[in-house]
Amino acid sequence: MKFSMRVRVISVLAVFLLFLTGSAWADTVARFSDVRFTGGVPMQFGNTLAVGTFLPEDISTFYFNDRVTFQGSETLAASILEAGKNPGLGVRSLHARGITGKNVRVAIIDQPYPRLHPEYKDKFVDYFNNAGEIYEMHGPAVVSLLVGNESGTAPEAKLYYAASPSWTLDSAYYAASLRWIIEENNKLPAGDKIKVVSVSAAPSGPGSPFNKNTEQWDEAVAEAKAAGILVLDCRDNAETGIIMRGYYDLDAPDDISRFTPGSPRYGIGTVANRYIFAPAARRSQAEEYDNTGGNHWQYDGDGGLSWSIPYAAGVLAMGWQVDPTLTNNEIITLLRSTAYVKDGYRIINPVKFIEAIENRSSGGGGGGGCNAGFGMVGLLFVGLVAFKYRRK
Repeated sequence: MKFSMRVRVISVLAVFLLFLTGSAWADTVARFSDVRFTGGVPMQFGNTLAVGTFLPEDISTFYFNDRVTFQGSETLAASILEAGKNPGLGVRSLHARGITGKNVRVAIIDQPYPRLHPEYKDKFVDYFNNAGEIYEMHGPAVVSLLVGNESGTAPEAKLYYAASPSWTLDSAYYAASLRWIIEENNKLPAGDKIKVVSVSAAPSGPGSPFNKNTEQWDEAVAEAKAAGILVLDCRDNAETGIIMRGYYDLDAPDDISRFTPGSPRYGIGTVANRYIFAPAARRSQAEEYDNTGGNHWQYDGDGGLSWSIPYAAGVLAMGWQVDPTLTNNEIITLLRSTAYVKDGYRIINPVKFIEAIENRSSGGGGGGGCNAGFGMVGLLFVGLVAFKYRRK
């Protein structure tokens, strides 16, 4: 049963229960609420929402994890969380073809301390930590969205992770992390370098929450560019800040025509033309809060740009798997030119992106080469011409 039909049925039952119990609609949890914890109890210990305190149709808008119990709607909540693990937009169809970002080197700079979750524990090449052994929810989430087995866009990429303390609002930590990535990259042979760094933060620029040493981040990004490393971050920057958030339809996550740019809660606002929209909302990510290596998950009904950046980095990794020779400018141009356009907004289109790279790699596009629809007749014609000139 699709989510929409299931929600309608359960909602009717909920209305009936509310009528019987005399509960008012105003008493229910508001849409887009964070229901992972209550009364100061840490989110890893869970929460219970009784029948009548929430609307089943609102569950897909909540922030919840696998320790939240929606009484009477446990199966629905579990199916929503499971559906959110799907990267959507055809990514799993590419994985089925073996396009998984295999052996492409990628990096993340984020909060500590993702190491043991089964979603990603075998993906690390190296780990740099200048933030201490503090467990934060953000790091595990972005790792799972990039290289996670279930939720990642590039589950077979090789990951370098640099943990930085964002709460200090000091960009020097982020700059040091990026310089560590550059140093690691310098040790690698030509043709096997780190391709992209996913940074779900804005360590400098207009609107940045960072207030110390912001110039150091700009300098480090320039050094990474000189080393051939692509940096994607949240800055208001034409080269690195090119990704924007959006959300897919949980009933049809692979139908790009049903993808919506912006936030399901706040809409889209004013957006520059340079942006490419990638899924952030209605996604599930790994959780890791201690050193026990538990297999826990969270779901976001309205995720932020933080989730879109690792998604896009993973899509790029799949592209580099197909053609490792693509330059940063070439691969971003392809990402932009293959985007699905809806209401004037560009939406990341992993399937068309990979198709374009495959056609390019086989001589099927660009540079005056043959297009993808050349066909068997064209091949026979080329063969006859080649045979004719070989005999001369």
